[in-house]
Amino acid sequence: MKPEELRKRSDAELAETVKQLRRELFDLRSAAVTEKIEKPSRFPQIKRDIARVLTEQRARTLAAANEAN
Repeated sequence: MKPEELRKRSDAELAETVKQLRRELFDLRSAAVTEKIEKPSRFPQIKRDIARVLTEQRARTLAAANEAN
């Protein structure tokens, strides 16, 4: 997921994306406990995607606060 893609999404879409990514990470962790995972490199990739989305949400919050002042 690229930052340009995230900037095009609405706030609601970003919130839904975070929710989906966190669920995917949870499912992946659960699968890791019970079975062997095909792509263990997916763990850091999902974490980075979550961080990117949260960073974009924070940037929008700060931009809105700056415009209000």
